[in-house]
Amino acid sequence: MTELVTARHVFPTSRLEDGEGEGLNPTANRTMGEIVAARFSRRDFLRGSLAATAIAATVSPLALLSADEAKAETSASRFDFREVEAGIDERHHVAEGYDADVLLRWGDPLFPDSPAFDPTKQTPEAQARQFGYNNDYVGFIPLDGSSEHGLLVVNHEYTNEHLMFPGIVQVVEKADEKNPGKTLTELKIADADQTRVDIEMAAHGGTIVEIRKVAGKWQVVRDGALNRRITSTTEMELTGSAAGDARLQTTADASGRKVFGTINNCAGGVTPWGTYIMAEENIHGYFTGKLPEGHREAANYKRLGLPEGTYAWGQFHDRFDVSKEPNEANRFGWVVEVDVMDPNAVPKKRTALGRFKHEGADNIVAKDGRVVFYLGDDERFDYVYKFVTAGRYDPANRAANMNLLDEGTLHVAKFEEDGTMEWLPLVFGEGKLTAENGFASQADVLIETRRAADLLGATPMDRPEDIGPNAENGRVYVMLTNNSKRKDDKVDAANPRANNAFGHIIEIAEDGDDFAATKGRWEILLKCGDPSVAAVGATFSTETTKNGWFGMPDNCAVDTAGRLWVSTDGNSPKATGRTDGLFAVDTEGAARGTSKLFFRVPVGAEMCGPLLLPDMQTAFVAVQHPGDGGEDWEGFGRLSYYEDLSTRWPDFQPDMPVRPSVVVITKQGGGQIA
Repeated sequence: MTELVTARHVFPTSRLEDGEGEGLNPTANRTMGEIVAARFSRRDFLRGSLAATAIAATVSPLALLSADEAKAETSASRFDFREVEAGIDERHHVAEGYDADVLLRWGDPLFPDSPAFDPTKQTPEAQARQFGYNNDYVGFIPLDGSSEHGLLVVNHEYTNEHLMFPGIVQVVEKADEKNPGKTLTELKIADADQTRVDIEMAAHGGTIVEIRKVAGKWQVVRDGALNRRITSTTEMELTGSAAGDARLQTTADASGRKVFGTINNCAGGVTPWGTYIMAEENIHGYFTGKLPEGHREAANYKRLGLPEGTYAWGQFHDRFDVSKEPNEANRFGWVVEVDVMDPNAVPKKRTALGRFKHEGADNIVAKDGRVVFYLGDDERFDYVYKFVTAGRYDPANRAANMNLLDEGTLHVAKFEEDGTMEWLPLVFGEGKLTAENGFASQADVLIETRRAADLLGATPMDRPEDIGPNAENGRVYVMLTNNSKRKDDKVDAANPRANNAFGHIIEIAEDGDDFAATKGRWEILLKCGDPSVAAVGATFSTETTKNGWFGMPDNCAVDTAGRLWVSTDGNSPKATGRTDGLFAVDTEGAARGTSKLFFRVPVGAEMCGPLLLPDMQTAFVAVQHPGDGGEDWEGFGRLSYYEDLSTRWPDFQPDMPVRPSVVVITKQGGGQIA
């Protein structure tokens, strides 16, 4: 298909991630914004002297501090580095005293027989043996217990045609209908062919690659026996309560248990038993066509925005055309588990964890040995989930843990304005999840997780993304990226701002410090945005500098010292005057709510990852879609595409396009980070 994209909008593939739609939640459930507003309207006293300086203290009874107290205890911060200066340019930047080395780039060979990367002669076969596109989640699984030798696991979320392929973009000038007398620049992308589609399909999925630290620097072990590429055509098995259900059966798979590929893998996780978790997020863009009249999946697909048709895959592969394979889309939107210790193992789509737009699947072992997974559904006005395994983790028996994710209870969060919350079980036959409401089995509940959560009265959130549990203090941090579609009458205690352009972070304390608890309490850790603009209502501490504040929290990591790291998605010349980056955020004591910029990405890029190894001497970050933009940056000032890029990071060679890459950060001379 031919796409016209104006200078006022992002490309469709980026829009899948950006979530600019109105939201697909049809319920009248009290939103998080309504709850937050009701809860904190009683705290107007906070506006006094702090509002006069246009910087508010963190809104939390867990750590309310006056500005003077915060200033008096500046040294209370647990992070000790000189922060990066916020801004925008072609390169990446890391805090003084640290090295940030590119470890893996799109197209890098992963096997001894992998061809060298040639952007002008790409093939599906070559891409399937090379590092994929748009690296997102990064995880590490040690080999022999080493912090200097292990398997790096990386998700490849989606592809950007205009940055990947030469000769497919035409620059078009036309009259701007909204501004008479002005000209609008558009980029017209040529119709896709099957080769281009198949390259994109091979660039999706994930990478498993052995890496080793040699003389203080990390290196890829290209002949590693466990190296593997997973793509959108890799054979996988559906397991759990929904597996085999008629709604998962297709012409090619009458069993409803065998599916090929995984798509739009955003964040993810590593289990305590050393498997790799891939979370399928924006699956709606890969499907085209129209369901047969009266098909039972019509309401289900509408709730997920299916089919959206961004990609042309359905033109060449019938399974991505819902008019030809109406059940195929039900086989995506799951959490995938991969046994990295066997390069021939069939990955498992674990249906017990529900079907929705999974941002991630970070996890932790509860007090009684059950394993808890925290899951965000990344769409405006959708929900926060938690899955608790039925079985218990056995650290002495890896094999006994390999199917823990097939049995357990999926819950959805309901936040109250008094600061309490409840995890509501999504179990067939309980509450409204009955035949009277269209559920015939637990399979139906899992296939239509969103509708089940709607009926239970879950709290619609401002794009729940990564969720990080903290083993050191028992807290859980929920990244809520933004929601510019929230109106004044839809704010609530946990989503306190209308037109929430900059997002916020919620902190959950589970009852009894037990991650498997079904009740807890919640606070707002941060309301994000520029604290120097009073109308924004940001709540960074007074010790946060002009470089340290951020908007659009996306991914997060908690290091072994219990410190929170936050990466961002959406900062831009127009929105914030800065690129995305990795921020160190204090969560306790006098420094609570203080943020410092540690690493920043090149123009047009998003900051993904992050990951700190257990010894805290290495950090990995993923730089996604560099060069995707530039029209609002005075250093470039026009739309960016393959032949005319706002940056050529990381190679800076005229014959090389931009290349999404994993960057490894170490302290100069060795030692722990920050």
